[in-house]
Amino acid sequence: MANPTDNQYQCLIDNKDGYNFGAGTFLHDLDPQTRKMIKQDRPKASDQDFICSEHLVAYRLRKLDKMIHEDQRKNQQIHQKMQRVLQDDNYKIIDVGKKLDSTLTFGQKVADGVAHFGGSWPFVISFVVIMIVWIILNVTHLFGANFDPFPFILLNLFLSMVAAIQAPLIMMAQNRASDYDRMESQNDYHVNLKSEEEIRLLHAKVDHLIQQDQPNSMQIQKMQMEMLASINEELALLNKKNEKD
Repeated sequence: MANPTDNQYQCLIDNKDGYNFGAGTFLHDLDPQTRKMIKQDRPKASDQDFICSEHLVAYRLRKLDKMIHEDQRKNQQIHQKMQRVLQDDNYKIIDVGKKLDSTLTFGQKVADGVAHFGGSWPFVISFVVIMIVWIILNVTHLFGANFDPFPFILLNLFLSMVAAIQAPLIMMAQNRASDYDRMESQNDYHVNLKSEEEIRLLHAKVDHLIQQDQPNSMQIQKMQMEMLASINEELALLNKKNEKD
């Protein structure tokens, strides 16, 4: 409250008179958050009321504590979420090749070996050589061999038997490859899901730093400057008073 005759003001908090304009400020000149804190303690206060610098500093310190506590609480929440994601067993990564190898049966190992050999150049070359030798022996009757004369019915029978046995073994090996691809894709899905969750939390933390921490730091610096300015004004007033005395 102001006294228009001598420009002296009464502090809203301690109701003391005699404060000049430089010894405090009016509520309408304060930031909304600090003004709200004062009105919570003084419900009947109006924006035209005056508060001295001594009590204003106390409210600003309360505001600083509240801002710091809120930032710490938000950072702790993000940190706890990150810890839960990192420790979640649902995102467990496995070595697909090692797991499949440890579960192979004897028949599956044979099928994989046959498919591996049947799809190689040594198999093709050796098979062609065997057929050529077979035909030459039976056509030229070398060493008196004539166990499969033209049109080489026995050779055709052997070729059909090899194809009949090799085909299901190759299909078994392909099924093994399909199992490997399926497990690998599931593993990749878990990896991507975990990475996506971690990136989302990192984005939340960066957004918190940009949208809240940095503005809060600037606001804290501004409040510190205002508090220093108030202290300088009070010191100047004391110096003037001492000079008069």
